[in-house]
Formats: sequence, C-alpha cells, structure tokens
Amino acid sequence: MAGIDTLTLVVVDPDAQRRFYCDVLGMSDQGDGRVGYGGLETGIRFGKAAKPYEPKDTDLYWKIALSVPNIDLAVSQLRARGVPCSESRQFRDVGYLAKAVDPEGFTIELIDHWFQGEQPEITVDRSRLGGGAHLSLVTLRTADISAIEPDLLGWGMTPLSIQTVEPFGFTLYFYAFTDEVPPNADIRAVENRTWVYQRPYTVLEIQHVDALRSETHPAHLAAGYAGLTIGGISNNVHLERLRIRG
Repeated sequence: MAGIDTLTLVVVDPDAQRRFYCDVLGMSDQGDGRVGYGGLETGIRFGKAAKPYEPKDTDLYWKIALSVPNIDLAVSQLRARGVPCSESRQFRDVGYLAKAVDPEGFTIELIDHWFQGEQPEITVDRSRLGGGAHLSLVTLRTADISAIEPDLLGWGMTPLSIQTVEPFGFTLYFYAFTDEVPPNADIRAVENRTWVYQRPYTVLEIQHVDALRSETHPAHLAAGYAGLTIGGISNNVHLERLRIRG
C-alpha cells in the first residue's frame, strides 16, 4: 500500500534539527537520512538552507502534528527541556491542542488522543513524550480543495474527516492511504475526529482557506517546505501545488 514516506524541510542547521527531533521529541535516526517514529509514519529529512525560515500564513506548508495519549504530560516535558509550549486547550470540537516550535521556527502541534475531559484512565510510559507520541498529521494549505482532491483520491487516498471551522475562515480535510473507514459514515461527524488522531499512520491534512488566493512557497535553497514523497505508487505523481513526488 502507498504511504506518505518522507517530509523534507530545508533548514539552516540540519544536524541541530535532527538532534532536537530525536533528543527532545523522541524520534530516532531511521538510517536513511531521515528521523521519525518508524512504523507506518512519515519520516522527516532535513536539507540545507541558504537563509533562515520565515513562516507566513499563506505558505503551502503549515505544520506537523504529534498525537499523544497525554497532552498535559507532553507540555510539561517540553517545558522542562526548555521548549516554549502553549497551554493545552480544547479548540472548539476540533481537538485538545497545544503548540510549540522547533529551533528553526517550524510549528509543531500537539494533539491529545481524546477531547478534553474524555480521556480514559490509562497508564502511559512517562519516559516518552506525552506517553508515546506519533507523527499524526502533515498539514498543507490550499486555496482550492476542489482542484486537489481528485488527485488525492486518484492516488488511492481515503477521506477520513472534514472539519469546518467557520469563525476562522477555513475547513480541514483529512486523507490517508488506508483501507480503514471512520466510525461514523458521515465524514463530518465529530466522533471521527479523535479517531483520526489515534491512527497508527500519518494522515495528510489540507487546510482550505476561504480567503487565500494562492499559496506562497520559498525560493530554491530558502528555508521551508521542500515536498512530500509518496511511496508505493507505481506511476509518477505530479501535483505542483502540493509538491508531492512519487
């Protein structure tokens, strides 16, 4: 089965980034130039940039998300390691969230496996980030979801959830290379949301921004997003706006 194999980010200090993602976030060296949690999750490769990353709200790339069984534990662990992190909070009916940034300014979102107040009584490994983090989401932006979705479906991705966030002017669309189906046949159902965050594979999240006219992308060798690689697809993958490669 196909999968989201590699996320490439271009940074000023690739070695320092790899150390942060391994030593602080608990990823490991995958032995192929990538770091990650392994399994069915996306690995991250860091290329060398000519200048520092300067994120914009119109950038094609937004963030990664790490899902955890205990977000409050994750926040306290990151702060103890000197990483500024927001307070965890329930964001509408989207998720129980917190946010941090890596040493070069890339956003890292933390998402609890459950909504606030709905966590079951479970024992987690407190030596691991949040009791056991996994790379849950890679999030890109688009000005036109209708132009992108046919390609995603054509590659064999399955729609898992649609989350409209009307007051903020965007809608979130979630796709994955999986045969699993959400627990509720209504793709907009709230109960599908935490189910998505608990999946053992990385999900592609697309933020469709109503007011966005076009996505911006850094020039060659400038820091930022350098693309996704999809593994397991026999034909060439072309989608310039998402810069996805087979």
